[in-house]
Amino acid sequence: MAKEEPPSVSRDLQELQRKLCLLLESFQNNSKVVAFMKSPVGRYLDKHPFLALTVLMFVSMSAIPVGFFLLIVVLTSLGALMGAIILEGLIISVCGLSLLCILCGLGFVSLAMSGITMVSYVVVSCLMSYWFSPRPLTQQSANTDCQLAMKSTDFEGLYQE
Repeated sequence: MAKEEPPSVSRDLQELQRKLCLLLESFQNNSKVVAFMKSPVGRYLDKHPFLALTVLMFVSMSAIPVGFFLLIVVLTSLGALMGAIILEGLIISVCGLSLLCILCGLGFVSLAMSGITMVSYVVVSCLMSYWFSPRPLTQQSANTDCQLAMKSTDFEGLYQE
C-alpha cells in the first residue's frame, strides 16, 4: 500500500502544477497586466522579484490602515462643517502621525515576510526537487558501494601506517 502512495502524490502535485500554470497564464494574458508589464515600473519590478513581492505585501497590508484614516478624515470633515474646525485639525494631524508610524511598521513587516517567503520558496523547491527527482536505484546503490569501497581503503591505509 505504501508503494501506491507516491505515484498518487506525484499525480496530485502534477495536477496542482497544471492548475497553477493555467492560473498564471490567465493572469499574464490579461490586457491590464500586459499594459502594466510594458510600463517602466512593470519592467523594473519584473527584473527585481523580491522588491515586487515586498511592494505587493506592503500594499495589501496597508489597505486597512489607510482606509481607516480616510474614514476618519471624512468624518472629521463632516464635523468641521458643523463648526469644530480646531478639533478637526488636531484629529487629522494625530491620525496622520499614527498612520505614518503604522505604515513604517508595515513596511518592515512586509520586508521581513517577503524575505521569509523567498527563503521558504527556495528551501521547499529544493526539497521537492530532491525528493521527487527521478533517480534510478541501481545508480544510487552503485554510488554507495563505491563510497564504501573508498572508505574501506582509507581505513586500511591508516592501519598499515
